[in-house]
Amino acid sequence: MSMVLFASVVRVRDGLPLSASTDYEQDKGFQETKKHLKGLSKKLSQFPDRCSLRSGLYNINFTSSLGVGYLMVCTENYPNVLAFSFLDELQREFIVTYDTKRINSALRPFSFIEFDNFIRKTKQRYNSPRSLSTKINLADMQTEIKLRPPYQLSAEDIRSINGFSQHGQSKYKGIAPNQMLEAITLSGIVACVLSVLCGALNLLRGVHAIESVLQNEDEDFNYVIAFFLGTAACLYQCYLFAHFSVWRNIKSFLAFAMICLCNMYLYELRNMWQILFHVTVGAFITLQIHLRQPQGKSPDYNV
Repeated sequence: MSMVLFASVVRVRDGLPLSASTDYEQDKGFQETKKHLKGLSKKLSQFPDRCSLRSGLYNINFTSSLGVGYLMVCTENYPNVLAFSFLDELQREFIVTYDTKRINSALRPFSFIEFDNFIRKTKQRYNSPRSLSTKINLADMQTEIKLRPPYQLSAEDIRSINGFSQHGQSKYKGIAPNQMLEAITLSGIVACVLSVLCGALNLLRGVHAIESVLQNEDEDFNYVIAFFLGTAACLYQCYLFAHFSVWRNIKSFLAFAMICLCNMYLYELRNMWQILFHVTVGAFITLQIHLRQPQGKSPDYNV
């Protein structure tokens, strides 16, 4: 019989269990699967935001969004579309019920034990697919799974989870789907345009500096390097503003530091107003990168 056997909600950053369904299953294979689930819950940040794992006669499915992970164990023949629809329903209810500040400040396991009741009721509904089919529209979820299927974890991933591999974290670089950033604001567009302008000015001055070096051997070639590094830093800031990247804010701050250092070195070739302009633009786009955060997955399925 296909059915949902267990579900839990955890905090992604440290795997702290926030809520879970009651477990009555004593099968040895199921208990082994739960051990894998427990290991997964502590390393969700290393995996894509939607995954499946085959463990004997059982499947583990999980999703993560906005710093919270939603995991379940079901029988191997339980439909994928129902499994991820179940997790999506848990996610939407949890996000509506609890705010991020309360989730981040939780100190003890199962701090949201009252949510267990919702998990239990939802689990009962999804274990009766015939009656459920009249109350839920799965078309959107079916489409999303076809367009973006869950990543299938393997036995090697299990060894990584259990600590037998030192390369587990780097393996998933590039596997997770691109994170969507928040909508671009007018101030963000202005910051990007100004940053491109600064990059173009640096590039132009760098070309002129090369000409000066070729004409006069006494010219300092380090000025050329400073101009081109400044160009690269400005354009990289624009890239970070437009695209999600791991350690995005730190990279942006380092690029801003490079802009400041380059302008400090070029103080003999620029007046104070020019240096102030370049540094101010660098600080402005760094702020815009920090303000433009990744979007959480926006569930919009009809239930």
